[in-house]
Amino acid sequence: MTADPIRLAVVGLGAMGTRMLTAARAHPDYTVVAGVDIAPRTLGVPVVTSLDDVLSEVDAVYIATPPALHAGLATKAFAAGKAVFCEKPLAVDLDEARAMADAARGRANAVNFALSDMVATLEIERQLLELGALRGVEIRLQFPRWPRAFQAEAAWLARDEQGGFVREVLSHFIYLTDRLLGPLTVESVSADFPETGAAEVAARGLLRGSGVPVHVSAFSGLAGPEIYEWTVWGTERSLRLDQWADLSTSDGGAWEPVPLTQTGSDYSRLTLFAQAVRGEHPRDLANFDSGLRVAEVIEAFLR
Repeated sequence: MTADPIRLAVVGLGAMGTRMLTAARAHPDYTVVAGVDIAPRTLGVPVVTSLDDVLSEVDAVYIATPPALHAGLATKAFAAGKAVFCEKPLAVDLDEARAMADAARGRANAVNFALSDMVATLEIERQLLELGALRGVEIRLQFPRWPRAFQAEAAWLARDEQGGFVREVLSHFIYLTDRLLGPLTVESVSADFPETGAAEVAARGLLRGSGVPVHVSAFSGLAGPEIYEWTVWGTERSLRLDQWADLSTSDGGAWEPVPLTQTGSDYSRLTLFAQAVRGEHPRDLANFDSGLRVAEVIEAFLR
């Protein structure tokens, strides 16, 4: 018997919310009841200005607002018995993030970390025990322009209150490292801010997971290519994830590509979320507990 479609509201119709709404409208597991945004939109579904207007009509809520609004929206939805799929970071206030994780217990919940179901992530996980002793992980990020062009309308991303690449991008790679090495501890982290109120232009740090050192180096606003690079160094072999999806391996020589079928998308994570809403526990879907662990590490860079 085919399950009834999950009735979904998408809150926040910027770049990410609009993208997820489009994916959900094409997904057989969902009926998009409404979008929620303070600005009018024409997206093929009704758009209302408050979640309260549609909360009683939905089974689940996708939250894609700026992060300072996540806690209020998520806890309201959980209190009404709804499932919640939230953009990262979980929150910028750690007390709010902890309250969100508490409210999520016993409810279907997820955080949209793009690497959670990427085939490269699954392959790294599969090969991790074949690398020998792990000597370290390196995360390297570089942005010629911040915010990036596709996010240019989101002015909050350029401010330190809610934005910056540490929260918006580094969080994905902290999630990946936490998933592979276990909970991370912070040894030494910091960030540089060009002026009061502006987002960071540099971040660096040393973390550890299961005793393995994790080195972070990230910059924005410089002359150079956009770089997303995560490397795990082993004594027998090493693996490098480049530009989100390209995986390479080295046994001491040049990096060699690992052939992969590129999977993992908003659509596929919606599939996993539908399973969670229906009582399953999909392993490759990040939840609020992992989102809280990531937030605790991320905010350490910015304090």
